[in-house]
Amino acid sequence: MKHNEHKNQHIPHPLQNHRVNLATIATWAMFSRGLEPEFSTAVHAQLEEFKSPAQENRSDIRDLTTLPWCSIDNDDSRDLDQLTASEKLPNGGVRIFVAVADVDALVKKGSPIDQHARLNTTSVYTSARIFPMLPEQLSNDLTSLNPNQIRLALINEMEFRNDGALLNSSIYRGRVLNKAQLAYDAVSSWIDGEGDLPEAAQRIHGMDAQIRMQDALAQKLRKIRHTQGALEFQTFQPRALFENDRISDIKQQVQNRARQIIEELMIATNGCTARFLVQHGIPAFRRIVRSPERWLRIVEVAHEYGETLPNEPDGKALENFLAKQHKADPLRFPDLSLVIIKLMGSGEYIVERPHNEPIGHFGLAVQDYTHSTAPNRRFPDLITLRLIKSVLNGTGSPYSNAELDELAAHCTAQEDAAKKVERQMRKSEAALLLHSRIGQRFNGVVTGSGTHGVWVRIFEPPAEGRLTGDVSELKVGLPVRVRLVSTSVERGFIDFVLTHSTDNF
Repeated sequence: MKHNEHKNQHIPHPLQNHRVNLATIATWAMFSRGLEPEFSTAVHAQLEEFKSPAQENRSDIRDLTTLPWCSIDNDDSRDLDQLTASEKLPNGGVRIFVAVADVDALVKKGSPIDQHARLNTTSVYTSARIFPMLPEQLSNDLTSLNPNQIRLALINEMEFRNDGALLNSSIYRGRVLNKAQLAYDAVSSWIDGEGDLPEAAQRIHGMDAQIRMQDALAQKLRKIRHTQGALEFQTFQPRALFENDRISDIKQQVQNRARQIIEELMIATNGCTARFLVQHGIPAFRRIVRSPERWLRIVEVAHEYGETLPNEPDGKALENFLAKQHKADPLRFPDLSLVIIKLMGSGEYIVERPHNEPIGHFGLAVQDYTHSTAPNRRFPDLITLRLIKSVLNGTGSPYSNAELDELAAHCTAQEDAAKKVERQMRKSEAALLLHSRIGQRFNGVVTGSGTHGVWVRIFEPPAEGRLTGDVSELKVGLPVRVRLVSTSVERGFIDFVLTHSTDNF
């Protein structure tokens, strides 16, 4: 879309169709952040060439369609990137299979679709409109691991001891068949004994045991990472809910056991993938979070809570501090999490050469980590998939070292831009929901104070805005009673005035 086409677009009034209004704002936000919201005519022309999923008859592609594969994702996810399956080992351990969609089998390097994916580097998710990295004809269909459809995939097979220790792993190509498409909340409700096994799982013999097996292993892996200093955050992730085309509510997305299954198995897969490339002498496209340069400021924050941290970065000590605060004050923990996350610094992509000391991921407490399990929605994962296939196929790397270095910087920048779009849209969604509630009072907590003002998070609905007036003396974490005075949907602004501050509501 050309610049003047964006310039002439009219943003609907916020009281009209909410979805249309937010989609228009989101398109503007994409464009302003250097992301392309629309697919080019060349992309649409290439799409005409695809009539079916990729099919290859190579002898090294194993037929794994009989395994009890399932996907667990969000309720509304259609771009299914990975499947999991498991089986018990004679020694009490577990064999885990993780299948990752072979997007490269259709999306070839340098093609128009690949060029669009390379520009944006990620799918951008907003409530009113999703901006997929790949056209939905691919990401939601031909390259998605959809139920009851045979698909090509990259298989990571891992064997774990009964205590959760990884014994060995291997990577190879395969054909898979998703037997059950499941959703996080329903699976977690069943695991917690609060709901029935989802119907799609009930139809597959032994799927209940599969999920239990994967959950048990995930909890062991989680415990191992936490003993090594993995950090447990609770971030502010509100999600807008719609009734027809109007926002009806905003709910905070909560962590649960089903999300932890996928999180832990994907962390394990990403580690095995990174080590596989190193073992074969291939530069790895890695995801890292460096040891915090602002550690002493983190030490100061802990001191404000009456806790002492060592003067050198120590993930285990920080995790103990966070766990203690989460238990002591769950209401304010999301705000402490945000402070620590900002001081740690954001993640980034880098290229690590073989024989170099890995930088690692400070927050996850792992040394070897890449992004490899979501090639339908993240370009770094597609890069890694191609690097792995070059090893398996015995061909040269599809990327030069210089190209990988350039892509690492580009993917880091574009991912940051995408997060800013999503964050901006969450603010616009909240402003739209609250538009009709100007004058009402809310309970909240002070979340930030600086040169740009004082910020407050209200609880119902979960939303953040700025306090106006003379509020310079308010400290972060202080409970407050506020009145909503104005909103701007287009700019994502929500303004409150203080009516009362107290230690107890």
